[in-house]
Amino acid sequence: MSSFTYQPQLRPALALVQGPKEYREERDLFIRIDDILTRSGLEHRFIELSLKHRQINIEHHSAKSIDHISQAAVLSLRGNIARHITQLSHRNFCVRVADSALLQWFLQIGRVDGVKAFAKSSSDRFAHSVDASTLHSLNTELVTLLANAGEEINTTSLNLAEPISFEDVYFDSTCLKAPIHFPVDWVLLRDAVRTLMKATLLIRKTGLLHRMPQEPLSFLSDINTLCMKMTAKNRTKDGKKHRKAVLREMKKLSKRVGKHASNHLKILENRKNEIDLTDGGISQISKRINNILQQLPAAIKQAHERIIGGRRLANKDKILSLYDPDVQVLKRGKSNAEVEFGNKLWLGETREGLIVDYMLEKEQTSDTRHVPAAINRLIEEQKLPIKSIWGDRGLHSACNEKLLGQKNIRSGLCPRDVRDLSDRLANEAGMREGLKRRAGTEARISILIRNFMGTPTRAKGFEHRDMMLGWAVFSHNLWVLARLKQSSHPKEIEPPEQIAA
Repeated sequence: MSSFTYQPQLRPALALVQGPKEYREERDLFIRIDDILTRSGLEHRFIELSLKHRQINIEHHSAKSIDHISQAAVLSLRGNIARHITQLSHRNFCVRVADSALLQWFLQIGRVDGVKAFAKSSSDRFAHSVDASTLHSLNTELVTLLANAGEEINTTSLNLAEPISFEDVYFDSTCLKAPIHFPVDWVLLRDAVRTLMKATLLIRKTGLLHRMPQEPLSFLSDINTLCMKMTAKNRTKDGKKHRKAVLREMKKLSKRVGKHASNHLKILENRKNEIDLTDGGISQISKRINNILQQLPAAIKQAHERIIGGRRLANKDKILSLYDPDVQVLKRGKSNAEVEFGNKLWLGETREGLIVDYMLEKEQTSDTRHVPAAINRLIEEQKLPIKSIWGDRGLHSACNEKLLGQKNIRSGLCPRDVRDLSDRLANEAGMREGLKRRAGTEARISILIRNFMGTPTRAKGFEHRDMMLGWAVFSHNLWVLARLKQSSHPKEIEPPEQIAA
């Protein structure tokens, strides 16, 4: 079993800048996060997880090669943390890194002989350097480190004035919205025509042609005209009859476009050696066309059933997006959104605001079913000393109450029956204060999504959203720890542990 020690890069000292209050706060924040990453050993642990994810055996690499891989992993870790905290896009973040001495210091790319900044494509690769399960393991290790190592790691080693309390956990769920438009049935046909014809245009530009009555982009003008006709007589007397006639035209146009795209795809596959496109470019064009062609018959049938047939479809049978198959319909009855489209996000936080449990749900289930699974993750796997669980009415059930009683955990789940709630508020000490604190979890969800993930969340597909959530939770937790009160007598940092292969 071989092992090695990662040696952090030498960095020039930060220059003293007499800037505004906001700059001083951001500077202190990044300095504190850098200190936490160094003291906790999470940076070394991320290198180990990254090597495992990429299936790299250090026995087959030289020391110089492993050092290069380790530096790339650390840059990926720190780059994602800094980008989520600054709330910048990949492009704008790279511009700021190239011009900010503070970010260069934090990312460890500042050198005496110059600065080697990275571009937006590298920043995007950093965001996908590890998968969602690896990030979940990293977040779990941070929580376990704070909970199970006693006050020594909580206060002295991480320089915290007071230890993190894990006795109370506050749960809630929300919808992590997908970056899609409202899934109108006939608009899906417009999306299909647009994607197929843009892909067809790319094929024709290479010189591979198949007979068409008009240019590909002119089909986009035709489908847009039909979309305007569809909304023109929406509230008139004969509006329903008019919409049916327009949809029949849209169906014919969509089928014609599908045949043209299919013909061009066949030519591309048969004569791909005659063009200058790379294998990756050809693969991308083929994926775009095949993705739409496979769903086009179902999208046409869905629009026919709902507009011409006047029949309702079950949510599980609907196509909500041609590009994101894992989007769910969440009917939550919110004042600003009766129906939302995305995936359910489950979240649990401590009194200090540290996120100790999270999960993005691919298949929609009831909130009550999340409580037993969350308790198992927190108590059985992470060994957290939980004494009370808090949640809203959606989490309350007889089974959950029984389970909490068996584990000697106080139930702070808000009862569904108003009379039971009134009785507990009047007679149970701390119930009112606990439910009032639980309401603050709504704000925690808003902070996580708006300030660390963005609205809308720029991640297509469930896997990418789950991955982005992992980075956001880890960055958020470091942000929370960095803002907690520090001890006045910090302990010296011990040498980092070795990483085993």
